[in-house]
Amino acid sequence: MLELETPRELLGHVGQKLGTSDWFTIEQRHIDGFAALTGDDFWIHVDTERASREMPHGKTIAHGLFVLSLVPRMQRDIFRVERRGKGLNYGSDRVRYTAPVPVGSRVRLHQTLKTAERVGAATRMATVCEFEIEGSERPALVAEFILLMQDE
Repeated sequence: MLELETPRELLGHVGQKLGTSDWFTIEQRHIDGFAALTGDDFWIHVDTERASREMPHGKTIAHGLFVLSLVPRMQRDIFRVERRGKGLNYGSDRVRYTAPVPVGSRVRLHQTLKTAERVGAATRMATVCEFEIEGSERPALVAEFILLMQDE
């Protein structure tokens, strides 16, 4: 894990791979919970019986937005800033869902720092986030994730 003292130190890591998270297993309860929260209950996500008949490998698949929403959780395995104020998700750019994530899959996040700049008393950073699916050649998704992290 990359440990930094302040958000400003991110400026020295532009263009570098920040690291890789631990594996996370996508379970049906995660998919069902996300479907209940968002209202996206399309059968490919929640109907395990129909998926067993009609989906490749007979499994439901995770929502792409669910996988994207794992970035904050999983980046905690990659880097930590000791002395910092609040952090705000500033946005996402160039989000691409490149492979389905069947229930039971393990995913992990690879993050590279694309940009970092000072904005007042904060650092705005853009990371390239790639979710690897264990055993797959194609990532689940690739996106730029933007975070604004204030100084303490």
